[in-house]
Amino acid sequence: MGSGRSLVTAVVATIEAMILSMIRSVGHTLIGNLIGREEQLPVHILDRFPELRGARFRRGGLPLRVGGWCLGAASVTGITLWRTIWLSRRAPLDPGLLLHELRHVHQFGASPLFPVAYAWESLRYGYHHNRFEADARSFAARRLLEADSPPLTPS
Repeated sequence: MGSGRSLVTAVVATIEAMILSMIRSVGHTLIGNLIGREEQLPVHILDRFPELRGARFRRGGLPLRVGGWCLGAASVTGITLWRTIWLSRRAPLDPGLLLHELRHVHQFGASPLFPVAYAWESLRYGYHHNRFEADARSFAARRLLEADSPPLTPS
């Protein structure tokens, strides 16, 4: 009878382990869908634009959906909340997009009221005419030009 109990105990332990593994897997998937997955930028991008090291990057997640819903779309390509930049799973690691979103990191850091000011600008003028979006587009374009310009040499 002892070996029968140990067999039952082993089977129960195996089933418990399988169930826990499935729960962890589902939990990991749910969390990933909510907050996205951490994304490491390639070294060649960080070397060219070292300021990008000041942000955290994630792929996927609910913030992209919420941003899309606010714009009447299913999702957006990128969205920034404080120091974290979320990129859609299909978004290329385009320096223009990354720098645009980095500017929003700076804007969040400049004022604790930034989220309210941003929402007000969007409601009042629309997303594309929002001054914070215009500033982010300008910042990204300027940094891309600077990165493409040869360094100045002393005369």
